[in-house]
Amino acid sequence: MTTPREHRPTPDKDQIALLEPFEQLGLDRITLVHTAAQAREACSALRDHASWGFDTESKPTFFKDQVSDGPHIVQLATLQHAWVFQLHEPDCRAQVAALLADGGHVKAGFGLGDDTKRIVSKLAVEPAGVLELNAVFRERGYRKDMGIKAAVAVLFNRRFLKSKKAATSNWANPRLTEAQLIYAANDAWGAARVYEALDRP
Repeated sequence: MTTPREHRPTPDKDQIALLEPFEQLGLDRITLVHTAAQAREACSALRDHASWGFDTESKPTFFKDQVSDGPHIVQLATLQHAWVFQLHEPDCRAQVAALLADGGHVKAGFGLGDDTKRIVSKLAVEPAGVLELNAVFRERGYRKDMGIKAAVAVLFNRRFLKSKKAATSNWANPRLTEAQLIYAANDAWGAARVYEALDRP
């Protein structure tokens, strides 16, 4: 006879708003990658780690039935550093595609269904080793969908900072702002931190 799985509560927005802020990666630990040489260096550094936090950003769409041509950037992070890859340059794009297709590394993140579909469409590869962190929380008894904010609140008792202005900004712009870099990098780094906490014995 199996025992019913315990249902664990998910903190709501008001509860999360009362928490102290979660730390953020600063620009000194974020690398913007947009050339082939930079991509080679970044890929080499990332391959030294077994798992990465993973996310993408796409330029927002504003009209009904408008199809996104994203992702425009791919973010990958270790516990120490984050890399933000712009996908304008063909060789840089090819190296990111090869990295995502490598099944030897866990790529952990939240809400990765759309990201994966867009990557298949734009980069012509199926990301391998992808771990949807929301599914891990489901297995542990959380019924509601867990985004990065709720996950950080549950695991660290902290409030994950997200700028709405950065979230809806133009990710296709060749020159990303510091706010965009911090937003994008921390989404991936936050996922890396959550995965590490969940994976801890």
